[in-house]
Amino acid sequence: MSLLADLTAGAIADAESRRAELSLAEVERRAAAQYPALDAVSFLSRGDTIRVIAEVKRASPSRGDLAAIPDPALQASLYEQGGANAISVLTEGRRFKGSLGDLTAIKKRVSLPVLRKDFIATPYQVAEARAAGADLVLLIVAALDRATIGELFAQIVELGMTPLVEAHSADEVKIAADLGAPIIGVNARDLSDFTLDRDLFARLAPGIPDGTIRVAESAVSTPDDVVHYRRAGADAVLIGEALVTGDPVATLGAFISATEGIS
Repeated sequence: MSLLADLTAGAIADAESRRAELSLAEVERRAAAQYPALDAVSFLSRGDTIRVIAEVKRASPSRGDLAAIPDPALQASLYEQGGANAISVLTEGRRFKGSLGDLTAIKKRVSLPVLRKDFIATPYQVAEARAAGADLVLLIVAALDRATIGELFAQIVELGMTPLVEAHSADEVKIAADLGAPIIGVNARDLSDFTLDRDLFARLAPGIPDGTIRVAESAVSTPDDVVHYRRAGADAVLIGEALVTGDPVATLGAFISATEGIS
């Protein structure tokens, strides 16, 4: 089993455990009671400088423990202070040490759209994302068959959220485009073995339809990395490790200002 398949299977099992405690009907009731989701597209549309989705992440399979982050809402508020345009929250608990509780706490603190970043594969997970306050939900093309990704995409939209569809190949970009994804992310990290290829975005970006927000994910450590993605056509970058292991406000400032004047 690949690492991605293992992570997805674990996320499904954990969701089933939560479902045994809280029914889908109750989660859907809580989702319906939430304030409407923010329009993430308006926050992430191309601007004079790169848009940033700043990630709250304690650990990863590739790097192990990164930061304790005892107060995820405080971390997210620093991201907002530093100029981030959206917040990504790792809610997977086994390898990333996150939770839906992190997302709920963050949503109460910031005024930015909040992304549930997890290995989403069931309608229950989508419903609980909205119940927790998520404005966006990540769908990883490589983790899902065509029927499932279509079903989950439609559910996300029906609940008023925005799908961020992640691709790792030209074929996967086409699947995302055929769905009508308003935001397509290209992840430089191969989720089968977690190797990095910073140039993958430049190779795949031409296949992303005009008018779609192009997000470059992973392999962002320095301002030069952000400039590299901007010149390749990125509207936004998703940054995690560089922010949780340093001064998030200063780091965001340096990353964003580096793209001034790059159209």
